[in-house]
Amino acid sequence: MARPDKNILVMDRQESPERGEMNGMPSGHAQEELMEQAIELAGFFAAHAVWCVSEGEALVPMLAHLDRSGVRSMSRLVANRLEEGVEEGKRQLEADAYDRACAVLVYDGYITLESGKTDALFIDIRAYGAPGSSATMVVPYRHRQSTRGFAVHRPKLLEYAGMDSPDYQTWADAFFRGVDSHQQGAAIWNEASDPSL
Repeated sequence: MARPDKNILVMDRQESPERGEMNGMPSGHAQEELMEQAIELAGFFAAHAVWCVSEGEALVPMLAHLDRSGVRSMSRLVANRLEEGVEEGKRQLEADAYDRACAVLVYDGYITLESGKTDALFIDIRAYGAPGSSATMVVPYRHRQSTRGFAVHRPKLLEYAGMDSPDYQTWADAFFRGVDSHQQGAAIWNEASDPSL
């Protein structure tokens, strides 16, 4: 069921032409289920990241996986500089993951929206069972040090690849199922929710 308070804004950029479709891609329903599973994982770890940044600390990049038996795991990519951790995460995300169903990389950065530059959690998503299926989302937030305090803004889908026409509402439902399954992160998200952006 669609929840009007929890939806995803689809940005102007969508299909990522450089990734495109690949031969051997599952079709139709199977591909949609694989991406839905990956997006739910993204929601869970986005909520975990919200929990982490809500205290004003820098987020150490996180690489999370869901293995084919349904077990979640996560590693923090500690490096001398946060950017090095992000680059290592992107390298691992693109590596062949024969035993994984999907993976997400979550890292802190900035995005420029119509309202200006703001802090944001970037979420790179891969569904390994559907080669070429990927998405990038962002969750803008207002830093705790702001005079207006910490806030979590509406998630945004920046791009996707490997699917002709995704069902955005199904993706939003999956994402927020993941958010809601993280008890601490969901509580902070709901308390600090500001859908104005």
